[in-house]
Amino acid sequence: MSWRPQYRSSKFRNVYGKVASREHCFDGIPITKNVHDNHFCAVNARFLAIVTESAGGGSFLVIPLEQTGRIEPNYPKVCGHQGNVLDIKWNPFIENIIASCSEDTSVRIWEIPEGGLKRNMTEAVLELYGHSRRVGLVEWHPTTNNILFSAGYDYKVLIWNLDIGEPVKMIDCHTDVILCMSFNTDGSLLATTCKDKKLRVVEPRSGRVLQEASCKNHRVNRVVFLGSTKRLLTTGVSRWNTRQIALWDQEDLSMPLIEEEIDGLSGLLFPFYDADTHMLYLAGKGDGNIRYYEIGSEKPYLSYLMEFRSPAPQKGLGVMPKHGLDVSACEVFRFYKLITLKGLIEPISMIVPRRSETYQEDIYPMTPGTEPALTPDEWLSGVNRDPILMSLKEGYKKTSKIVFKAPVREKKSVVVNGIDLLENVPPRTENELLRMFFRQQDEIRRLKDELSQKDIRIRQLQLELKNLRNSPKNN
Repeated sequence: MSWRPQYRSSKFRNVYGKVASREHCFDGIPITKNVHDNHFCAVNARFLAIVTESAGGGSFLVIPLEQTGRIEPNYPKVCGHQGNVLDIKWNPFIENIIASCSEDTSVRIWEIPEGGLKRNMTEAVLELYGHSRRVGLVEWHPTTNNILFSAGYDYKVLIWNLDIGEPVKMIDCHTDVILCMSFNTDGSLLATTCKDKKLRVVEPRSGRVLQEASCKNHRVNRVVFLGSTKRLLTTGVSRWNTRQIALWDQEDLSMPLIEEEIDGLSGLLFPFYDADTHMLYLAGKGDGNIRYYEIGSEKPYLSYLMEFRSPAPQKGLGVMPKHGLDVSACEVFRFYKLITLKGLIEPISMIVPRRSETYQEDIYPMTPGTEPALTPDEWLSGVNRDPILMSLKEGYKKTSKIVFKAPVREKKSVVVNGIDLLENVPPRTENELLRMFFRQQDEIRRLKDELSQKDIRIRQLQLELKNLRNSPKNN
């Protein structure tokens, strides 16, 4: 009997990445040069938002998706922050509402007008102050309307109820800067990675840590819940400084189910999971390629499919929600790749090759839609509910009718769990102290330069005055 290799059957083994033509890209964008480990990009079915390089504060562009091509240098910006913008996220249920966070310690909610911006926007519909340090992450709750999570460099995660414009809960279990936050399908659990090298699964309403992993062999950077499989996937660095991924059981974080080394590069690995196709995408910061895998329920759990390759390195990646994809082209995922060197945003479509042009139900199951399953009061009272699903065959063009109404409030102190967040400031980190020191050194150097220029000018004036007095006319 002759030997035959065993092939694993998968409908996604031939998925390929297709780069949009140049006229369908967004060109001439001054992408931020900030080295913070975020994507600096957010996209939904109507708008693309990109954090830009700017002086005297933080700003980002909001461009309608149909407005491709070259963007004018004087294109209107959202520019109300006093510090660099570190993260932006679109509201999953109201497509013209976007949240941003900044080094100025604030979180702001912006309402983008129909058709995009016509002039610079400086006034947010809601300004949220509760962190005592810069805010590095914002995340919307996946099933509840107007619930926003923010993580700051004060080691706290605040839960904001935007109906009242106040923080209603505080998660205070971290001992260092929070690197990443991820929700499970119904939003009842929050997974976080932290600079203290620990992976945590937290019950967000109580702030109770359900599981904790002290990752010594696998230093975690990013985490993502794998849909409803009760598993987590993390990306990080091994003890030999190679990039690796690890799969965990969310109910037992004592040991990872599997660990797999990827390569020896140094860029941060960003994981993206598609719960509908059970596909995992890995994109490295500074890399040009995107690897993709299929996640299974049995060993070896992780099956390598293919790799999209490009010579241009990516600074970050925005991801289109499912209801914004082109189902007629069998598109199952779409990235928006930030190429800093070219000032270019490049759409990359992941396509399942099919000959038939009819709707492919096997690759487009029912998916979370644009309607919230819960109100803020319901979720805060302890109710959990799965997301409301929609079919991409009939309902992918439906728009949500929810309107954001900003509360009117005047309050200077922010008290949560009996603690005034603006008064309870943690000690400064070593990096913050170094940053302050270098800023002061730069300021001293600048003042010295100004003083020396003034001294030179004074000497010139004195010499001119002396020459004037010694001239023959004065004699």
